[in-house]
Amino acid sequence: MSKQTITIFHSPDADDAFMFYGLTQGAVEHPDYAFEHDLSDIETLNQRTIRGELDFTAVSVHAYAYLKSQYAILTCGASMGGKDYGPRVVAMEPMSLTDGKKRKIAIPGERTSAALSLQLYMKENGIEAELVNIDFDKVTEAVRSGDVDCGIIIHEGQITHDREGLQLILDLGKWWWDETGLPLPLGVNVVRKSLGEEAIRATATALYKSIDYSLKNRDKALDYAMTYGRGISREEADIFVGMYVNDLTLDIGEDGMRSIQLFLGKAMEYGLIPDDTEIEFIRP
Repeated sequence: MSKQTITIFHSPDADDAFMFYGLTQGAVEHPDYAFEHDLSDIETLNQRTIRGELDFTAVSVHAYAYLKSQYAILTCGASMGGKDYGPRVVAMEPMSLTDGKKRKIAIPGERTSAALSLQLYMKENGIEAELVNIDFDKVTEAVRSGDVDCGIIIHEGQITHDREGLQLILDLGKWWWDETGLPLPLGVNVVRKSLGEEAIRATATALYKSIDYSLKNRDKALDYAMTYGRGISREEADIFVGMYVNDLTLDIGEDGMRSIQLFLGKAMEYGLIPDDTEIEFIRP
Protein backbone atom coordinates (compact mmCIF):
# COMPACT_ATOMS: atom_id res chain seq x y z
CA MET A 1 0.00 0.00 0.00
CA SER A 2 1.47 3.33 -1.05
CA LYS A 3 1.83 6.15 1.42
CA GLN A 4 -0.12 9.38 1.19
CA THR A 5 2.23 12.27 0.43
CA ILE A 6 1.89 15.52 2.33
CA THR A 7 3.93 18.55 1.30
CA ILE A 8 5.08 20.98 3.96
CA PHE A 9 5.87 24.45 2.64
CA HIS A 10 8.37 26.78 4.27
CA SER A 11 10.78 29.62 3.54
CA PRO A 12 14.24 29.07 2.01
CA ASP A 13 15.96 30.45 5.11
CA ALA A 14 18.63 29.07 7.39
CA ASP A 15 16.32 28.74 10.39
CA ASP A 16 13.53 26.96 8.50
CA ALA A 17 16.05 24.71 6.75
CA PHE A 18 17.48 23.79 10.15
CA MET A 19 14.03 22.75 11.38
CA PHE A 20 13.48 20.48 8.40
CA TYR A 21 16.86 18.77 8.51
CA GLY A 22 15.43 15.68 10.22
CA LEU A 23 12.79 15.25 7.53
CA THR A 24 15.20 15.78 4.66
CA GLN A 25 17.57 13.17 6.12
CA GLY A 26 14.88 10.53 6.44
CA ALA A 27 15.29 10.49 10.21
CA VAL A 28 11.53 10.93 10.64
CA GLU A 29 9.20 8.38 9.10
CA HIS A 30 5.56 7.36 9.32
CA PRO A 31 4.00 4.06 8.17
CA ASP A 32 1.13 5.75 6.32
CA TYR A 33 2.44 9.15 5.24
CA ALA A 34 5.40 10.43 3.27
CA PHE A 35 6.49 14.02 3.80
CA GLU A 36 7.99 16.34 1.22
CA HIS A 37 8.91 19.99 1.54
CA ASP A 38 8.71 22.87 -0.88
CA LEU A 39 10.14 26.38 -0.67
CA SER A 40 8.82 29.90 -1.23
CA ASP A 41 9.43 33.26 0.41
CA ILE A 42 7.15 33.92 3.36
CA GLU A 43 4.95 36.55 1.69
CA THR A 44 4.27 34.19 -1.23
CA LEU A 45 3.29 31.49 1.29
CA ASN A 46 1.08 34.00 3.08
CA GLN A 47 -0.79 34.92 -0.09
CA ARG A 48 -1.11 31.32 -1.32
CA THR A 49 -2.49 30.20 2.04
CA ILE A 50 -4.95 33.10 2.14
CA ARG A 51 -6.17 31.86 -1.25
CA GLY A 52 -6.57 28.38 0.30
CA GLU A 53 -3.99 26.69 -1.93
CA LEU A 54 -1.85 24.98 0.73
CA ASP A 55 -2.65 22.31 3.32
CA PHE A 56 0.39 22.55 5.60
CA THR A 57 2.71 25.53 5.56
CA ALA A 58 4.66 28.20 7.37
CA VAL A 59 2.89 31.57 7.41
CA SER A 60 3.23 34.86 9.21
CA VAL A 61 1.08 35.22 12.33
CA HIS A 62 -0.29 38.35 10.65
CA ALA A 63 -1.52 36.31 7.69
CA TYR A 64 -3.34 33.91 9.99
CA ALA A 65 -5.94 36.62 10.55
CA TYR A 66 -7.03 36.20 6.92
CA LEU A 67 -7.38 32.42 6.83
CA LYS A 68 -11.10 32.52 7.67
CA SER A 69 -10.92 29.86 10.41
CA GLN A 70 -9.95 27.18 7.89
CA TYR A 71 -6.55 26.59 9.51
CA ALA A 72 -5.17 25.88 12.97
CA ILE A 73 -1.78 26.90 14.37
CA LEU A 74 0.66 24.21 15.45
CA THR A 75 2.38 24.76 18.77
CA CYS A 76 5.63 23.51 17.21
CA GLY A 77 7.63 25.10 14.40
CA ALA A 78 7.06 28.73 15.38
CA SER A 79 9.58 31.55 15.07
CA MET A 80 9.36 33.99 17.97
CA GLY A 81 11.31 37.15 18.69
CA GLY A 82 13.21 37.49 21.95
CA LYS A 83 13.71 40.07 24.66
CA ASP A 84 16.45 41.75 22.62
CA TYR A 85 15.82 40.72 19.01
CA GLY A 86 13.21 40.68 16.29
CA PRO A 87 12.56 42.44 12.97
CA ARG A 88 14.61 45.61 12.87
CA VAL A 89 13.92 49.03 11.41
CA VAL A 90 17.10 50.47 9.93
CA ALA A 91 18.14 53.71 8.23
CA MET A 92 21.26 55.28 6.77
CA GLU A 93 21.39 57.86 9.55
CA PRO A 94 20.19 57.82 13.17
CA MET A 95 16.59 59.00 13.52
CA SER A 96 13.57 58.67 15.78
CA LEU A 97 10.21 57.57 14.43
CA THR A 98 8.52 59.49 17.24
CA ASP A 99 9.86 62.93 16.31
CA GLY A 100 6.68 63.93 14.47
CA LYS A 101 8.09 63.70 10.95
CA LYS A 102 6.15 61.61 8.44
CA ARG A 103 8.49 59.11 6.81
CA LYS A 104 8.45 56.54 4.06
CA ILE A 105 9.12 53.07 5.51
CA ALA A 106 9.73 49.87 3.55
CA ILE A 107 7.93 46.76 4.80
CA PRO A 108 8.95 43.22 3.70
CA GLY A 109 5.51 41.99 2.67
CA GLU A 110 2.00 43.26 3.30
CA ARG A 111 0.95 40.29 5.48
CA THR A 112 4.22 39.74 7.33
CA SER A 113 4.24 39.92 11.11
CA ALA A 114 7.08 42.43 10.82
CA ALA A 115 4.71 44.80 9.00
CA LEU A 116 1.93 44.30 11.54
CA SER A 117 4.24 44.77 14.52
CA LEU A 118 5.39 48.09 13.02
CA GLN A 119 1.77 49.14 12.52
CA LEU A 120 1.04 48.32 16.17
CA TYR A 121 4.08 50.34 17.24
CA MET A 122 2.85 53.27 15.12
CA LYS A 123 -0.67 53.10 16.56
CA GLU A 124 0.58 52.99 20.14
CA ASN A 125 2.95 55.91 19.58
CA GLY A 126 0.77 58.12 17.39
CA ILE A 127 3.06 57.82 14.37
CA GLU A 128 2.01 58.47 10.78
CA ALA A 129 4.09 57.03 7.95
CA GLU A 130 3.85 55.91 4.36
CA LEU A 131 4.41 52.14 4.23
CA VAL A 132 5.94 50.82 1.02
CA ASN A 133 5.63 47.08 0.32
CA ILE A 134 8.95 45.72 -1.03
CA ASP A 135 10.38 42.22 -1.43
CA PHE A 136 12.22 41.40 1.78
CA ASP A 137 15.58 41.03 0.02
CA LYS A 138 15.30 44.48 -1.57
CA VAL A 139 14.60 46.48 1.59
CA THR A 140 18.28 47.15 2.31
CA GLU A 141 18.84 48.40 -1.23
CA ALA A 142 15.82 50.72 -0.99
CA VAL A 143 17.15 52.23 2.24
CA ARG A 144 20.67 52.65 0.90
CA SER A 145 19.43 54.27 -2.32
CA GLY A 146 17.22 56.72 -0.47
CA ASP A 147 14.00 55.45 -2.07
CA VAL A 148 12.67 55.12 1.49
CA ASP A 149 13.70 56.79 4.73
CA CYS A 150 14.01 53.49 6.57
CA GLY A 151 12.89 49.89 6.30
CA ILE A 152 12.20 46.69 8.22
CA ILE A 153 14.73 43.93 7.73
CA ILE A 154 13.95 40.30 8.48
CA HIS A 155 15.84 37.01 8.16
CA GLU A 156 19.63 37.17 8.18
CA GLY A 157 19.71 40.92 7.66
CA GLN A 158 18.86 41.29 11.34
CA ILE A 159 22.43 40.35 12.25
CA THR A 160 24.30 41.74 9.22
CA HIS A 161 22.84 45.23 8.73
CA ASP A 162 25.62 47.05 10.58
CA ARG A 163 28.33 45.91 8.19
CA GLU A 164 26.33 47.48 5.38
CA GLY A 165 26.45 50.82 7.14
CA LEU A 166 22.84 50.80 8.28
CA GLN A 167 21.77 52.25 11.61
CA LEU A 168 19.37 50.42 13.92
CA ILE A 169 16.55 52.76 14.92
CA LEU A 170 13.99 50.28 16.29
CA ASP A 171 14.03 46.61 17.27
CA LEU A 172 10.42 45.45 17.18
CA GLY A 173 11.14 42.27 19.14
CA LYS A 174 12.67 44.27 21.98
CA TRP A 175 9.80 46.78 21.87
CA TRP A 176 7.18 44.03 22.15
CA TRP A 177 9.07 42.33 24.98
CA ASP A 178 9.41 45.60 26.89
CA GLU A 179 5.68 46.24 26.43
CA THR A 180 4.37 42.76 27.22
CA GLY A 181 7.13 40.59 28.69
CA LEU A 182 6.39 38.11 25.89
CA PRO A 183 8.23 36.96 22.75
CA LEU A 184 7.05 38.64 19.55
CA PRO A 185 5.11 36.11 17.41
CA LEU A 186 6.45 36.11 13.86
CA GLY A 187 6.04 32.86 11.94
CA VAL A 188 3.98 29.75 12.64
CA ASN A 189 3.12 26.52 10.90
CA VAL A 190 -0.55 26.10 10.08
CA VAL A 191 -2.60 23.17 8.86
CA ARG A 192 -5.88 23.10 6.99
CA LYS A 193 -8.40 21.57 9.38
CA SER A 194 -10.19 19.71 6.59
CA LEU A 195 -7.04 17.61 6.08
CA GLY A 196 -8.42 15.33 8.78
CA GLU A 197 -7.31 14.54 12.32
CA GLU A 198 -5.13 11.56 11.44
CA ALA A 199 -3.14 13.37 8.76
CA ILE A 200 -2.86 16.50 10.90
CA ARG A 201 -1.50 14.57 13.88
CA ALA A 202 0.92 12.59 11.72
CA THR A 203 2.33 15.70 10.05
CA ALA A 204 2.50 17.72 13.26
CA THR A 205 4.33 14.89 14.98
CA ALA A 206 6.73 14.56 12.04
CA LEU A 207 7.54 18.27 12.21
CA TYR A 208 8.10 18.09 15.97
CA LYS A 209 10.40 15.11 15.62
CA SER A 210 12.32 16.82 12.81
CA ILE A 211 12.96 19.92 14.93
CA ASP A 212 13.95 17.76 17.90
CA TYR A 213 16.32 15.72 15.72
CA SER A 214 17.90 18.89 14.33
CA LEU A 215 18.46 20.36 17.78
CA LYS A 216 20.05 17.09 18.94
CA ASN A 217 22.27 16.96 15.82
CA ARG A 218 23.03 20.66 15.74
CA ASP A 219 26.35 20.65 13.86
CA LYS A 220 25.06 18.56 10.95
CA ALA A 221 21.77 20.43 10.86
CA LEU A 222 23.69 23.70 10.80
CA ASP A 223 25.80 22.45 7.89
CA TYR A 224 22.56 21.82 6.01
CA ALA A 225 21.09 25.19 7.06
CA MET A 226 24.19 26.95 5.75
CA THR A 227 23.20 25.96 2.21
CA TYR A 228 20.28 28.39 2.64
CA GLY A 229 22.23 31.14 4.43
CA ARG A 230 22.37 34.30 2.35
CA GLY A 231 25.91 35.61 2.57
CA ILE A 232 26.45 34.80 6.23
CA SER A 233 29.30 32.99 7.96
CA ARG A 234 28.84 29.77 9.90
CA GLU A 235 29.19 31.74 13.14
CA GLU A 236 26.45 34.13 12.03
CA ALA A 237 24.25 31.22 10.92
CA ASP A 238 24.72 29.63 14.34
CA ILE A 239 23.62 32.86 16.02
CA PHE A 240 20.65 33.32 13.68
CA VAL A 241 19.44 29.74 14.03
CA GLY A 242 19.78 30.00 17.80
CA MET A 243 17.54 33.06 17.77
CA TYR A 244 14.70 31.36 15.94
CA VAL A 245 15.06 27.61 16.52
CA ASN A 246 15.04 26.82 20.22
CA ASP A 247 12.81 25.42 22.96
CA LEU A 248 9.98 27.73 21.88
CA THR A 249 10.16 26.18 18.43
CA LEU A 250 9.47 22.75 19.89
CA ASP A 251 6.52 24.15 21.84
CA ILE A 252 5.54 27.80 22.10
CA GLY A 253 3.95 27.09 25.48
CA GLU A 254 1.45 29.24 27.30
CA ASP A 255 3.52 32.42 26.81
CA GLY A 256 3.71 31.86 23.06
CA MET A 257 0.00 31.22 22.71
CA ARG A 258 -0.80 34.22 24.92
CA SER A 259 1.49 36.42 22.84
CA ILE A 260 -0.20 35.39 19.58
CA GLN A 261 -3.61 36.09 21.10
CA LEU A 262 -2.45 39.48 22.40
CA PHE A 263 -0.73 40.39 19.12
CA LEU A 264 -3.79 39.65 17.00
CA GLY A 265 -6.13 40.99 19.66
CA LYS A 266 -4.43 44.39 19.64
CA ALA A 267 -4.46 44.38 15.83
CA MET A 268 -8.22 43.74 15.88
CA GLU A 269 -8.75 46.58 18.36
CA TYR A 270 -6.93 49.00 16.06
CA GLY A 271 -8.80 47.77 12.99
CA LEU A 272 -5.64 46.44 11.36
CA ILE A 273 -7.04 42.94 10.76
CA PRO A 274 -10.54 41.44 10.51
CA ASP A 275 -12.34 41.62 13.86
CA ASP A 276 -13.72 38.09 13.54
CA THR A 277 -10.32 36.37 13.68
CA GLU A 278 -10.53 33.07 15.56
CA ILE A 279 -7.37 31.41 16.87
CA GLU A 280 -7.07 27.65 17.25
CA PHE A 281 -3.98 25.75 18.39
CA ILE A 282 -3.02 22.12 17.81
CA ARG A 283 -0.36 20.25 19.76
CA PRO A 284 1.42 17.24 18.19
